[in-house]
Amino acid sequence: MKRALFGIALLATTAWAFLLTQPPDTPTTDPPLGGDAMVAVQVPTSVSEQEQMGQRAFDTACASCHGTNAQGRQDIAPPLVHKIYEPSHRGDASFLLAAQNGVRAHHWRFGDMPPVEGVTEAEVIDIVAYIRALQRENGIN
Repeated sequence: MKRALFGIALLATTAWAFLLTQPPDTPTTDPPLGGDAMVAVQVPTSVSEQEQMGQRAFDTACASCHGTNAQGRQDIAPPLVHKIYEPSHRGDASFLLAAQNGVRAHHWRFGDMPPVEGVTEAEVIDIVAYIRALQRENGIN
């Protein structure tokens, strides 16, 4: 029994020492690679000027993680055209707070979302208008 406990302790110590000698993860601002679309999204044929501005802002600030037309990217970030983000569950203000403060992972297993650098409150309002248009087109009201 003592021999087994000693072996486990030695293995745990070796693993711990290995982890301590590894270089820390270096954060990157580059968009993640890979990530197939998670959902098929129907795009509205007619959008308002605000929704168009929102699409441009989304493409610049959000699409690298949340995918083209908010369809999500497998292993990277969730689709925003999803019932979890319907207006009755996630109000418009939640998108603003997410952009400003980031979000702790709770519905998905992608890890925490960091704050979005450089996006203004006005741009987030336009982005939300665009996302809501996409949601409506896809039956999420």
